[in-house]
Amino acid sequence: MENQIARKYTKEVRIGNRWIGGEHPILIQSMTNTHTEDIRGTIAQIQQLTAAGCEIIRCAVPTMEAARALEEIKKGITIPLVADIHFDYRLAIAAMEHGADKIRINPGNIGAKERIQAVIDVAKERRIPIRVGVNSGSLEKELVEKYNGVTAEGIVESALNKVHMIEELGYDNLVISIKSSDVLMCVRAHELIADQTDYPLHVGITESGTITSGNIKSAIGLGMILSQGIGDTIRVSLTGDPLEEIKSAKIILRTLGIRKGGIEVVSCPTCGRTQIDLIGLANQVENMVRDIPLNLKVAVMGCVVNGPGEAKEADIGIAGGIGEGLIIKHGEIYKKVKEDQLLSELRNELLHWSE
Repeated sequence: MENQIARKYTKEVRIGNRWIGGEHPILIQSMTNTHTEDIRGTIAQIQQLTAAGCEIIRCAVPTMEAARALEEIKKGITIPLVADIHFDYRLAIAAMEHGADKIRINPGNIGAKERIQAVIDVAKERRIPIRVGVNSGSLEKELVEKYNGVTAEGIVESALNKVHMIEELGYDNLVISIKSSDVLMCVRAHELIADQTDYPLHVGITESGTITSGNIKSAIGLGMILSQGIGDTIRVSLTGDPLEEIKSAKIILRTLGIRKGGIEVVSCPTCGRTQIDLIGLANQVENMVRDIPLNLKVAVMGCVVNGPGEAKEADIGIAGGIGEGLIIKHGEIYKKVKEDQLLSELRNELLHWSE
């Protein structure tokens, strides 16, 4: 599953029925945008995300009703569930009592040590890991002053202070998350913390933005971090459908060679020679191949002039012409088909694929 990027050693942590850290694969996470109290709707979204490739799911727990809902939600899903808690330690305890496989807290907004201790006691009893989350936007005033602003060094110090506090309270089943919307600051923070701790790291660029800007920022940031062997689980945070987060995360991991499996679609840019609806066709192909369990590269080319040559590195490809198209295998023309049959013929070839 893994490529030649040397992963930095981290402790193994069990989250429900999955593990992160050690030599375990980097797992993909997302977060529901349903109201957690809506049990049926939340289960439906998690099932969709699971089918798309999500391996850990996080749900907001802003109310006691949401905490209690986790028990029923767990019955309808197959992947680990992380409860996202802010401010109220009682919600963290209730979430664990109702089936959360991990909790995400910022100890800084939970309150007094006694409250943090109460959370830790339940986590220890139930062997539930705690994700210690720190965002650059919530950095403590004293650290902002110490470093003359929000910096990577401040983010790391904040996170490690909280980790040490929890360790002193008797618990070390931890995952660390340090995030910033500033890509280079986020990268630097991960480089720093990876040399100072062996806890698993949950990696992401927070508040990265819409589908377009968020994907670009996440691809750059996650690419720089993961290529250094840093990171045990990732989330691409987008302002959009959570399914888009899973699609993007899979592409990032595959592009870095960290994961294999699944069909990679490559397509040429449009130009004056394009003789078909290349944009529409490429999108159709990308959607069409999602459920086909092959490890292949599929090329979508806009004309029959350069198509065969440009598709040489792909296992199979299609190129459009005026009213007709080509099916190309390993750079050689395999057969001609009518333009309106290109998609169905490609799918048929993939479903009956053999070298």
